[in-house]
Amino acid sequence: MKNLLLFTVCAAFLFTACDKVKVGVKDSDKTDSIAKEEWKPVDSATANKAWMEYATPGDMHKMLAKSDGKWSGENTMWMENGGKPMKSMSETINKMIFDGRYQVSEHKGNFMGMPFEGMSITGYDNAKKKFVSTWIDNMGTGIMNMEGDWNASKKAIEFKGKMTDPTRPGKDCEVREVYTFVDDTHQTLEMYGPDAKTGKEFKTMEIKYVKK
Repeated sequence: MKNLLLFTVCAAFLFTACDKVKVGVKDSDKTDSIAKEEWKPVDSATANKAWMEYATPGDMHKMLAKSDGKWSGENTMWMENGGKPMKSMSETINKMIFDGRYQVSEHKGNFMGMPFEGMSITGYDNAKKKFVSTWIDNMGTGIMNMEGDWNASKKAIEFKGKMTDPTRPGKDCEVREVYTFVDDTHQTLEMYGPDAKTGKEFKTMEIKYVKK
């Protein structure tokens, strides 16, 4: 009953908010609105069912939960394409939150002799049918957002997104991550980004995880 009440309130808020958007449309906005998808009304029963499905953890969330615990990471980083690799070690603690809906990961290690800390939140969006992820760390002041698809044959999630490029103020650069679930105690993260000289994608980092 509590969940049903929550979804009813959320649905009512959504209808009210979208209704205001429709009422506020001016004649000058008609040209832009033509290109947008036409709004279709949704009855309360359908809305409640959609919210229930959206909020209920499923198989992808259970898969993430298997990664809960402490992990050690063997890190390899490259500052430029073909550059000398830099090695380091790190530790990661994964924990599911909000009744198994999201996984928070806390990372600690070092980067070029300096202490490094980072945090990510990863989930699976039931409506988008995609994995979603955010990342923050003590080496910047921005937030990286990514979305990814599950590749069952490779047992991997391929994330794609954008992050701030501090060398080009006001600009973002495209990034890509491939997170492979090798088995229950081994995982691999590969990160790709643009080369500073050419702008072409290259592997910037690889982390081999082993569960403690």
